[in-house]
Amino acid sequence: MEPRPSGGSKPAEPGPCLRSPGGACQGTSAYSLSSAGAEPGCSVAAVLPAGGCGERMGVPTPKQFCPILERPLISYTLQALERVCWIKDIVVAVTRENMEAMDGIIQRYQHKRISLVESGVTRHRSIFSGLKALAENQPNSKLSKPEVVIIHDAVRPFVEEDVLLKVVTAAKEHGAAGAVRPLVSTVISPSADGCLDHSLERARYKASEMPQAFLFDVIYEAYQQCSDYDLEFGTECLQLALKYCHTKAKLVEGSPDLWKVTYKRDLYAAESIIKERISQQICIVMGTKENEHVGLLEEMLKNELKQVNVTSRPLCHAGRDLQQIILEQCYNFVCVNVMNFDFQETQKLLGMLEESRLSILYPVVVVSVHFFDYNSVPFGEKMENLMWIREFAKEVKKRNILLCGLLIYYPQDELKLQESLRQGATIIAALIKERNSGLVGQLLVA
Repeated sequence: MEPRPSGGSKPAEPGPCLRSPGGACQGTSAYSLSSAGAEPGCSVAAVLPAGGCGERMGVPTPKQFCPILERPLISYTLQALERVCWIKDIVVAVTRENMEAMDGIIQRYQHKRISLVESGVTRHRSIFSGLKALAENQPNSKLSKPEVVIIHDAVRPFVEEDVLLKVVTAAKEHGAAGAVRPLVSTVISPSADGCLDHSLERARYKASEMPQAFLFDVIYEAYQQCSDYDLEFGTECLQLALKYCHTKAKLVEGSPDLWKVTYKRDLYAAESIIKERISQQICIVMGTKENEHVGLLEEMLKNELKQVNVTSRPLCHAGRDLQQIILEQCYNFVCVNVMNFDFQETQKLLGMLEESRLSILYPVVVVSVHFFDYNSVPFGEKMENLMWIREFAKEVKKRNILLCGLLIYYPQDELKLQESLRQGATIIAALIKERNSGLVGQLLVA
């Protein structure tokens, strides 16, 4: 099947591919890039087999399309590869019946450099389809044969650039390379009657992981020579390179984040990791005038979230600084309205966030904070004004912005004020960590 290109040459925002003044490639994302700026010095493409049905997951939806924070798992994996600027093309092998769904994912999340091919009935046949798309000159195809090809799993979303660079560099030198991890459990061999025959010495063996990388000519020749039996029942690409091309793969120690989403519980684990990673920065936005209570709230948040970067800036400067906020991957905003009940400042912030398209890939949390004194304005009037948050929240939820309201009691007593701020910081921290869409539009009281 002829490959179907999707998108252009620049990766999705946020997570832009930038060029430094010296020309080095710099990727930014919600994940750390320990080797940002380094490149392998050869042309590189990637193949993702994504035709599996996910039998072990135990759900009707193939696991690569299962949602995490309302976004398909495969989209996170594509983003992880897209942010690596030196990967020129990404070929995804999907079943014919899922081709339209995959096209929709690419369009919705603005993935670039992606080409689709029809998968085979097995993993190796799907990989072979992807390799053929890179090897053959198809009419109207923008794909070209790379020097090195990465093979990765569509359900391993946490791969980092430094691991990709290591396997590509090793493959360039040795012909093939793959990430490995220490075995967690001892491997045993059962006898025909179901009893223990023998066990392997765990220290002498490793678990083969992804990504793997190959000189393209090596792995393509291996698949061309591959027997029907290996194409049908095999799972290890490194073994094919050894068996058919006599190429011994270099083994590269991988990181703990290379695990594969296999079972339903893994979806919850992946969601927890993603939530933690996008909750590492909070920006407090306030009106034109600074207020001492905002500074106290910032300190309380820092105490509540000790490993999180909490910053503040005036709303009048936020527009000028918004691009920098996006590059810093901030997905959490606290908009403070001091003695103000009309949501004017919050509306300004929401407008800027919508224009920035920051929420395309991850849900953005906005907490609209209102300080108030029960004695200054009748309580009923305050509540009537603040209940408009529900309408705002419904509208911005369509664009993946999670808006909640928080009232912080503004008493004259200093100790009571500090307690209100402490409770407010606890509520804000919980809203950001959990990202619970069920609380959207709710008005909470500290």
